[in-house]
Amino acid sequence: MKKRTKIVAYSLLLIGCCVAAAGVTTHLVNKKNSRNTPVYVTESNLPYSFASNASMIPAAKLQLVDLTEAAELAVHGVVHIKATVSGRTQVIQEMPDIFEYFFGFGDQSRQRRRQIESRPQVGYGSGVILSKDGYIVTNNHVIDRADEIEVSLNDSRIFPAVVVGTDPSTDLALIKIEGDDFPIIPMGNSDDLKLGEWVLAVGNPFNLTSSVTAGVVSAKARKIGIYEGSESIESFIQTDAAINMGNSGGALVNVKGELVGINAALESPTGTYAGYGFAIPTTIVKKVVADLKEYGSVQRAILGIRGGDVAVLRQLEENKDKDFGTIEGVYVSEVSDGGGALAAGLKEGDIITAINGKKVRTMAELQETIVQFSPGDKVEVTILRDKRSRKVSVELKNFKGNTEIVKATDIEVLGATFSTVPEQIRRQLNIGYGMQVSGLRDGLLKDAGIQRGFIILKINNRQIRSLDDIEQVFDEAVKSPDQVLFITGIYPSGRRANYAVGLDED
Repeated sequence: MKKRTKIVAYSLLLIGCCVAAAGVTTHLVNKKNSRNTPVYVTESNLPYSFASNASMIPAAKLQLVDLTEAAELAVHGVVHIKATVSGRTQVIQEMPDIFEYFFGFGDQSRQRRRQIESRPQVGYGSGVILSKDGYIVTNNHVIDRADEIEVSLNDSRIFPAVVVGTDPSTDLALIKIEGDDFPIIPMGNSDDLKLGEWVLAVGNPFNLTSSVTAGVVSAKARKIGIYEGSESIESFIQTDAAINMGNSGGALVNVKGELVGINAALESPTGTYAGYGFAIPTTIVKKVVADLKEYGSVQRAILGIRGGDVAVLRQLEENKDKDFGTIEGVYVSEVSDGGGALAAGLKEGDIITAINGKKVRTMAELQETIVQFSPGDKVEVTILRDKRSRKVSVELKNFKGNTEIVKATDIEVLGATFSTVPEQIRRQLNIGYGMQVSGLRDGLLKDAGIQRGFIILKINNRQIRSLDDIEQVFDEAVKSPDQVLFITGIYPSGRRANYAVGLDED
């Protein structure tokens, strides 16, 4: 769990299925010196102009923008989230005292051990109520590793929340509070956003609840390299509406008060707002939330390619012998084994220009488009090969190379949901297998002391590599005379732990 909004570090990511920038439309803003003078915005296809050129715009195109209604609608559907990570006890080993080493006091072969108790950590963020029965979307980094989650509504009511599911690849999480008739923010379509369009950022920066800032859409389908790992998905809405620490998980809404994005990151050399913020578009949010609610995990479709933006590759010295022309799209540098692209006949050197007739100009745009589909869906991919355009039908697959539903195991008696271990954590811990406890509520695992984030490596001395392994071992243990699960694993911090979970308890 991160206590503050993530800060951007730019990098180039090449991803197997993937994303985009939209055309530019300039909105000119005229504002007189009077505080009571309304702000007028206009839409123009002209490039950026100084305010002195505004007289060239027909008066009929001027529109009065009133953001008060949108703010009033949105502020009640945004919540304040308090996420608490309990203190941890860690055992560390120390080298023997130097005098003991030279003079032979004590057992030199044994290292000293001592326990270190870490203090509880508390982080704050925002969330958006999506349904009257209490489903809330937020950023994964807001609630990551949290043992307790507390949600405060705009009317000062406070509720405990449980994690329904998380998706580190998009930095989204779905949590739930108990109750009904909660205020919601209606879901809008981020695809309809235009550059220069007014938006509001609603959240709880610096623990200042129910804060609203206004700005315009500065860019779409922006990839900024903030998420690590080959499975990460980035296609942000960029806005100059002020986003600060604590805004993470809050709402980006349009002038109608509709949700068009989830605020996730800011670009700043200081850690505070310095010009631009970034929000996850609802084209991604809708699919992730629906899957987490139904399956407990995201049914992620992949195209099965690696590549890069033609516009970027065209500028590289090593590509000067390649004739890219003026085409915009995604250059295929590699076709993955077992993927849908390979089966459909895509190959290295192809340039993807559209999906189902929708233009894709960048890897980010491709990614945002593909993420809206599920494994088993068929898409029409327009490619340029040997300077000829052709259309290919591709059946999308999951990361396992098939079209089966990947459902997070949720065994009621255990009170937990499980997911695959993120690639970054696997590398850090140097583990080749395991399943992570992604959600935890009242149940046998929690009673045994297992905490959210724990990575199960073995159960009853059997390696755990998949959800099927967990279910199989669980079923065998239930039928055995002992009815116990001996669980061995490791936490993301590196602390190893063993637990015994009795299944015959009432």
